[in-house]
Amino acid sequence: QVQLVEPGGGLVQPGGSLRLSCAASGRSMTRYALGWFRQAPGKGPELVAMITPDGMTDYADSVKDRFTVSRDDAKNTHDLQMNSLKPEDTAEYYCAGEFNDYALKKVKYTYRDQGTQVIVSL
Repeated sequence: QVQLVEPGGGLVQPGGSLRLSCAASGRSMTRYALGWFRQAPGKGPELVAMITPDGMTDYADSVKDRFTVSRDDAKNTHDLQMNSLKPEDTAEYYCAGEFNDYALKKVKYTYRDQGTQVIVSL
């Protein structure tokens, strides 16, 4: 059974930084595209960032130059470094994995974790 676990999240002030880390167990995610999604109250899920098996990255326009996605296939993890956080970044964030990177861009995934809340506020 494949599990993704993401213990990060929390409250951070505007302008602050936060790092989310997602650890996979049960199978190697080396050949999977890995991504981060978020869903704010009353809104649909949004792909925040993704990274393909060969290291290509893609970001939502709203987070470009502020967020960085990375992966460590040796540890079977992928991270999301979030800098210059804004109140509009407040959402539930979750990590996901999908063999087909095109599908991941369409918010379709095979594996995802339970999600964690990120609140950006004074």
